[in-house]
Amino acid sequence: MRTLLIAVMSLFIALPAVAAEGLVSLPSQHSVSLTADRLVSLLESKGMTVFNRIDHAAAAQKVGVELRPTTLVIFGNPKVGSPLMKCSQTTAIDLPQKALIWQDENQQVWFSYNDPTYLKDRHQIEGCDQNLKKISAALANFALGATKK
Repeated sequence: MRTLLIAVMSLFIALPAVAAEGLVSLPSQHSVSLTADRLVSLLESKGMTVFNRIDHAAAAQKVGVELRPTTLVIFGNPKVGSPLMKCSQTTAIDLPQKALIWQDENQQVWFSYNDPTYLKDRHQIEGCDQNLKKISAALANFALGATKK
């Protein structure tokens, strides 16, 4: 557990940040499609439910809009999300969890997700600190697993 905590902390210290309030964004070493594939595989191997995978670029193309590769993966586990909703029911607007995998104008692929600390502040979540810590660690692990070689 200590090794995991050190790895997660070093991840946040070493990574360049994409500025957007409440988002954690890390660079991926893979394409958008492969990063999303790796994420889905990792989530399923951990017993998480993948509710949907949305290819925003494909949808945009259908209406004549050119959009760089942009995929949203929606996932969760009621054992984890339900306690947050019990602490603050409005948290449900931000659940299930989402990971946005996207390519910027420089061809860099990014993996972005909502920072659980931001959700705590946004929804005034009280009494769920242990759950939020577990969620933070899990999201960081999923992000690392999907983005690194």
